[in-house]
Amino acid sequence: MAVSVRMDPLLERELDAAAKRLGKTKSQFIIDAVERALGRKDPALLYQKVMEEAARNDIADGVPDEALPPAKAALRRSLRGEYERQQDEYAAYLAQRAAAARKPA
Repeated sequence: MAVSVRMDPLLERELDAAAKRLGKTKSQFIIDAVERALGRKDPALLYQKVMEEAARNDIADGVPDEALPPAKAALRRSLRGEYERQQDEYAAYLAQRAAAARKPA
């Protein structure tokens, strides 16, 4: 069923930008928003479901990179690198906060 909605041009530009950021069409973005507003999609429940499914999956712990198919080994290395980068950034942030807290006012 098609539905037309009139909206402020600024709001439509924001809608377009948000949809593009998420890789969705404006229609998909609006449908998701309406489903959440009606309680049909609860982000917290979806997150919990994904985390429960991830906990049940075998993530190949203990398997060396060399024993994995090349694509999976490359993905694992990439994810490890990203995780290490994020940890380094967070450590630097905490160090900056600690330094700022020690400075006299």
